Amino acid sequence: MKKVSFAVLIGIFCLAMLAGCSSQEGQAQDGYGEGGMGDTMHTYFFDYTVNSAYLCDSFEGYTAAQEGYQLLVADVTVKNTFQESIPMFDTDFQIQWSSDADDAYDVPITYYMDALSDQQLPSEYDLGVDEERSGLLVFEVPEGETDFSISYLELFDDESEGDVFFVYFTAEPQSDDSVAA
Repeated sequence: MKKVSFAVLIGIFCLAMLAGCSSQEGQAQDGYGEGGMGDTMHTYFFDYTVNSAYLCDSFEGYTAAQEGYQLLVADVTVKNTFQESIPMFDTDFQIQWSSDADDAYDVPITYYMDALSDQQLPSEYDLGVDEERSGLLVFEVPEGETDFSISYLELFDDESEGDVFFVYFTAEPQSDDSVAA
């Protein structure tokens, strides 16, 4: 009887250890990493955190160009953890929503137009070693959607792909034309 009880305890301990190892938020495992609002994602080049996000009808006087769409404003922090400066683009980050459609994603509006606010992340910038930068990403998303993810896919100079990271969250509506996330 003692051997069976001991074996069961060892089995439970091993399962608990495996569960603990597999739940490292922000770390990629088998090519995939995920987290939630406020979690820091650890990519090959940098860490990123989605600090907050909200939905609105307009941002700095801009309304969604697509009919049936609204704006999602996300406050994001990026920190270079690489050994050298890295070029960054706000389009490194993509928004996804819960639709089953093949086109249920987009990039920030600055892909299509100039930035509307100094608080937005620049469309292109260099991030120095250990440098941290926070700013807003503004996306057009379908009205009625509230569940989203902001993702990043590691791309290397040899055109190969690395891990993909997702930050999942629910965005709440904000009624004013505020730029603060």
